[in-house]
Amino acid sequence: MTKFINPGLAPTSRRNILRGSVLAGAAAVTGGAAFSMPKRAPVPRDPLPETLHRVADPETAQAAPPADLSGYTRIKQELVAPPFAPEHEQVATGGPKIIEVTMDTTEQLMVVDEDTGASVWALTYNGSVPGPLIICHEGDMVELTLRNPHDSMMEHNIDFHASTGALGGGGLTHVYPGEEVVLRWKATKPGVFTYHCAPGGAMIPYHVCHGMNGALMVLPRDGLMDADGNPLHYDSIAYFGEQDYYLPRDENGDFKTYDAAGDDYADSLDAMRTLVPTHQVFNGAVGALTGDGALRAKVGETVLMVHNSCNVDSRPHLIGGHGDYVWESSFTDPPLTGMETWFVRGGGGAAAMYTFQQPGVYAYVNHNLIIGALLGATAHFVVDGDWNNELMEQVVAPRPFEA
Repeated sequence: MTKFINPGLAPTSRRNILRGSVLAGAAAVTGGAAFSMPKRAPVPRDPLPETLHRVADPETAQAAPPADLSGYTRIKQELVAPPFAPEHEQVATGGPKIIEVTMDTTEQLMVVDEDTGASVWALTYNGSVPGPLIICHEGDMVELTLRNPHDSMMEHNIDFHASTGALGGGGLTHVYPGEEVVLRWKATKPGVFTYHCAPGGAMIPYHVCHGMNGALMVLPRDGLMDADGNPLHYDSIAYFGEQDYYLPRDENGDFKTYDAAGDDYADSLDAMRTLVPTHQVFNGAVGALTGDGALRAKVGETVLMVHNSCNVDSRPHLIGGHGDYVWESSFTDPPLTGMETWFVRGGGGAAAMYTFQQPGVYAYVNHNLIIGALLGATAHFVVDGDWNNELMEQVVAPRPFEA
């Protein structure tokens, strides 16, 4: 018998997103519950096209002169589950480093919406949607060990938008179940970048729309700065992955269920061709970052909001706050300032910095409010501290008035 992991998401509270009891319910994106089902043959991969081999042939890469790694020191980065960030330096000390990371391509049954029972066989990096945030500095090298567990049903790989060559590494990282590969590449462009699985053909959107994507942040060696070159510091990072799902329905309109990863392939392609997501959520599920899963902060704390959207455009807005500094593109470009809403391009990432000034609940939403309120793309910050009437005051509470 082959065991398939069910991450056992906690119950979510449906649609209490922009009103009402904003702290009710939550969904976790990882967990340990498991169940057994019959062993299935892995989904076969199609042969890579000849043109792909010409640009990403491992033998050609091995025949090139070896990389000069003199002057580099090795650092093992312990990846953590979203919405959190791994330990890192904001300003690089010493010379360039080789950042060692390891990720497993796990296939997990995940509840997308507890109220409707919608679920998906998520294809993940390290068991979370999105995959973990990786952080390095410009000039560093990232050395990834990518492992595909023996009980997987599918082939996987990884395309780093921050890297150069071989389809972002996608051409050099194809792994069958039971295989691992090691890829090293140099971070030459500062910014927030997507990574995702790209096995080829229709399997590319299938894997991406089943959660197999994440973000990598390349910081400038001197850290973040404003337009005048003054250093900017953050106290914490909040990492958002915006995920669009296209879940098949049966003839009654109910969401279908499947026994194993890959069983929904044909149905999912039909649903994806509509270009109309059934869900568009932050961090894997409706309510994943509300209720018990809400992000915590304090008045005076500066948070860097890192937002990845691998497949669809997004328009983040922090209700009750702003983007003090926003990088929609490279960290080498001066940040936008005082933004009410900013733009995250599909297939990319962005970062926004804000210092909280009032206590209470802030909703971080896709400000296409249909997506935010009806499809699930909302998160909450719960901020502790003292209220400042200079910034806002309810002068008169609601009361009846005479016509």
